[in-house]
Amino acid sequence: MEEAFRFADELGPARIIHVYEPELPLRGILVVDNVASGPSIGGLRMADDVSTEECFRLARAMTLKNAAAGLPHGGGKSVLYGDPHMPEERKQRLVRAMACALGDCQDYIFGPDMGTDERCMAWVKDEIGRAVGLPREVGGIPLDEIGATGIGLAHASEIAARACDLELAGARVAIEGFGAVGIHAARLLSEKEARIVAVSDSRGATRRPDGLNVAELIEHKRAGKAVGEFPGGEPFAGDALIDVDCEIWVPAARPDAIREDNVERLRAKLVVSGANISVTSGAEKRLHERGVLNVPDFIANAGGVICAAVEYHGGSEAQAVSAIEEKVRSNTEEVLSLAKRRGCPPRQAAVDLAVQRVKRAMTTRRWSIF
Repeated sequence: MEEAFRFADELGPARIIHVYEPELPLRGILVVDNVASGPSIGGLRMADDVSTEECFRLARAMTLKNAAAGLPHGGGKSVLYGDPHMPEERKQRLVRAMACALGDCQDYIFGPDMGTDERCMAWVKDEIGRAVGLPREVGGIPLDEIGATGIGLAHASEIAARACDLELAGARVAIEGFGAVGIHAARLLSEKEARIVAVSDSRGATRRPDGLNVAELIEHKRAGKAVGEFPGGEPFAGDALIDVDCEIWVPAARPDAIREDNVERLRAKLVVSGANISVTSGAEKRLHERGVLNVPDFIANAGGVICAAVEYHGGSEAQAVSAIEEKVRSNTEEVLSLAKRRGCPPRQAAVDLAVQRVKRAMTTRRWSIF
């Protein structure tokens, strides 16, 4: 019990729920952080090594992300223990069971995340009727298929590049995590004439100093092959991606990709986070001291949840893409301008902005049932 309260502060969390069913076996966690602005939206993450702390950190990131984007939603997150590559029949049973276990938690809306996808959200929708990021066949806007988060990353990168006197055209980019987010980020950044010089996945990495052929690499990856096996690049160890010479480094995989023990190895001028909580607080401080511009995760990667909110409220795919462009570009500009005026790290400016919005929402809501 005491462990749960060590996360508590003036914003939340409103509730932490542990789900357990030994016969399946099913182990999961839901953290609803703050619902002052409306029901929380947050992804269902599936991995072998998730934890309560990670779930809370991700839920808080969603609170800040939704507030910064001006969405009528709070922040939440759920995690499910298990190998996301397990046989589909077993995975479907676990996802459906998780949804049913949380069916009465009306202040949480499921979305896709690492280890889950649109198909998983269709299972959730079928069970409890409360999910976003659905396949088109059931009336959704498939976030991963259209590359919602990648769209936002490309816009954030363009705005941030100007802020650090960097030309996006010709800029060298390294992407950690060539999955649903990284693939679309690579595609869209290459369309803006950036050079994707290195990418990694869970099985290794590949690089080419004059730029990888992104279209061929995407085809290779979608055929189920590791990026390290791509014939158009030089294979190397995935954990060495941080050492690659580049102007822009995009973490788009697991949390804490840039940490105190590896931040000095980073050789980029700009970090644009595609993954949530991808840079530790100590590493962010050091990046600021080194003059490396770091666009906070909940500003740069808000495209997915913006799309999800548009879907939830009955909007179209075109409206979602337009909203992503408008909100991500304006929020990135506002945060970087505020950070420059204050002389503080962009995250501090972004957190201050988001927290002010959450607190204003909290003054309009009746929190107690008594």
